[in-house]
Amino acid sequence: MTDSVEGQAEAKPPKQPGGVQSVDRAVTVLEILARHGEAAVTEVAEELGVHKSTAFRLLGVLENRGLVGQEQERGKYYLGAGVLRLAGAAAVRLDISQEGAPVCRQLAAELGETVNIAVLESDAAVNVTQARGPASVTAQNWLGRRTPLHATSSGKALLAYQPRAVREAVLARKLPRLTERTVTSAAVLRRELAEVVEKGFAVAIEELELGLRAVAAPVRAPDGSVIGAISVSVPAYRLAEERLPEVVKATVSAAGELSRRMGYGS
Repeated sequence: MTDSVEGQAEAKPPKQPGGVQSVDRAVTVLEILARHGEAAVTEVAEELGVHKSTAFRLLGVLENRGLVGQEQERGKYYLGAGVLRLAGAAAVRLDISQEGAPVCRQLAAELGETVNIAVLESDAAVNVTQARGPASVTAQNWLGRRTPLHATSSGKALLAYQPRAVREAVLARKLPRLTERTVTSAAVLRRELAEVVEKGFAVAIEELELGLRAVAAPVRAPDGSVIGAISVSVPAYRLAEERLPEVVKATVSAAGELSRRMGYGS
C-alpha cells in the first residue's frame, strides 16, 4: 500500500503555473541543444513530452532572442550566439570578482575605507566584491546591491565608457532625485560623463546618500573595453578637498592593477 502511494506521488509532481512552466521548458530546450549539439523540432518535442507545435513556439521565441539558431537546409536548431553573450557576461563577472578581491583588500587597507567593485547590469551598477578598511564606520553590505548609474561614482565610471546609444538611452529616462545633490539633469550628467573619460575617474558627492562621498575608476578587459569599476566610499567628513587627490590616485592605481590582472596591456 505504501509503495503504491509513493509511486503515485512520484508520477504526479506538483503542477507549475503556466509562466513558470514555459520558462522551465525553454531552459530544458537549451539543455537539450547543449547536450545534442543540434536537434529538430520533433526531437525537441519528444524529449519535452509536448506537441510539436508547442516545441516550435518555444524554439521560435528563443530564436528571436538570439539564444537559438536554425540551419535553413536541414531545419535543425542549435545554440545561438546569445548564449555565448550571456555566458561571457557571467564569466567576466566571476573573473573580475575573483581577481579583484585582493586588489580590494589592499586598497581598503591602504585608505582605511570601504572598497567595492561593480559591473554594469542592464540599467544599474551591481557590486560584486567588497572590502572594508580599518577606518570604515559603516557595516552596510553593498554586495549584490543594484545602484543607480547617475548617482554613484561606479555608475558614472561604467556609463561614461559605454557606446553612445547606451549612454543616451539612460539620459533619456527620468533621473530620480535621491538626495538634494543628485544630478537629475541629462545635460549636466552628459558633461560629467565626458569629464570622466577625460580625467579617468568619477566622483559622487553625497548623490546617493547624504554624508557619503565616493571615487571610482574604470577596469578594462584585454581589448580595452570597460568591464567594471572599482570605487572607494568615504564619509563626507573624511573626504575633504585636501584628501581627494590621495583617494583618486590610489583608486586609479588599483583600477590599473585590476585591469592588468584581467589581461589589459599584457
